[in-house]
Amino acid sequence: MNISFSSRELRDLGVAWLALGVAFAIFFAGGGQRALASLANGTFVLALVVSLLTAGVGFLLHEVAHKVVAVRFGQIAEFRADYGMLGVAIMSALVGFIFAAPGAVYHRGMLTDREHGLIALAGPVTNLLLLVAFAPLFVAGVVLGSGVLELIGARGLVINAFLAAFNMLPFASLDGRTVKAWSTPVFAGVLVLSILLTAGLLLFVGF
Repeated sequence: MNISFSSRELRDLGVAWLALGVAFAIFFAGGGQRALASLANGTFVLALVVSLLTAGVGFLLHEVAHKVVAVRFGQIAEFRADYGMLGVAIMSALVGFIFAAPGAVYHRGMLTDREHGLIALAGPVTNLLLLVAFAPLFVAGVVLGSGVLELIGARGLVINAFLAAFNMLPFASLDGRTVKAWSTPVFAGVLVLSILLTAGLLLFVGF
């Protein structure tokens, strides 16, 4: 299996990663005016780095997972950023909430329902697997008394669990709709697990 990325695809992934990092940093700062205040006092840089390493990485690996599985099934697959929606993500963050639909992996070729379902499932499952990476960071932050590590771990855990749960909803172009069309038991199992993990992590580590 040969996984390659075109220059346009790498550009789109990079722009989407950075734009989402900025959007989530503004959102976590509390919106436009508070974000400007944090920019003035120097704390916005930390918020941006945390957002790039949590929401940004979660998005990036989610999309790459879709591509890898699609290529595994013989598809021609590439990520394309939606620049208009990236603008919406930043503008929504400025007014205190966030709506992010940064783009998608587009692929072509003949596929079975199972292959379609597995390609869709790859993104949310990757977000769930990232919990294994962020949990030690959170624990290390607590044990070592490092607020930065604890923050990265906590945000990484909650954001990735939420990304999995949100994308498994069976609506519109979300992954859950495609997974459900292939296998209702798999769809229900992953959705319920993602929702329970999101709720539990919100209670345990906060946001």
